[in-house]
Amino acid sequence: MRGSLSNKATIVLCSLLFLTPALAYPGNTGVIIKNAETSLLGDDYVLTADIDYQLSEKAIEALNNGVSLYWTYQFRIRKHRDFLWDNTLVEKSFRYRIQYHALLKMYRVSNESNGSVDNFSTLQAALDLLSTLRDYRLIEKIKISDKESYVAGMKITFERDALPLPLRPIAYTNSQWFLSSDWYLWPLKK
Repeated sequence: MRGSLSNKATIVLCSLLFLTPALAYPGNTGVIIKNAETSLLGDDYVLTADIDYQLSEKAIEALNNGVSLYWTYQFRIRKHRDFLWDNTLVEKSFRYRIQYHALLKMYRVSNESNGSVDNFSTLQAALDLLSTLRDYRLIEKIKISDKESYVAGMKITFERDALPLPLRPIAYTNSQWFLSSDWYLWPLKK
């Protein structure tokens, strides 16, 4: 009986020691949506957003060693209803990939939805591209009623499942890989 209690205590202690580096790392990394708003541009409501990317040392190290990093931008517009759950009118997403080419000493940012590719000489310049979203078309004006209230939302998710297989378990347990934003919600201005 004592031997089994000792084994359980050893397992718990080893688990805590394994997780300690992840818990001790300061939480100053990740993605924060600083501002997002919609406006009417012609016959469409468009989104403008400012985002702050703070990559951890581990993410930067992996990127500089050839690991591509992926983020999915998610958007939605919901119509508020008093008696039932809100009705989702729009749900869109697109995905960005950032990678480093050591031979060229360039960072490449690819929008995997529309195929656009941009090259940058510094990581900060590449992150600046990811940090600004301008006039992204969300919904047509005719689909919005002046009598209803709507809430728009945006979230950026770091795709840990797109990392190489040996890196994934670490990415799920180490806070340096928690690089997603929370949902940012705001009322749709009519």
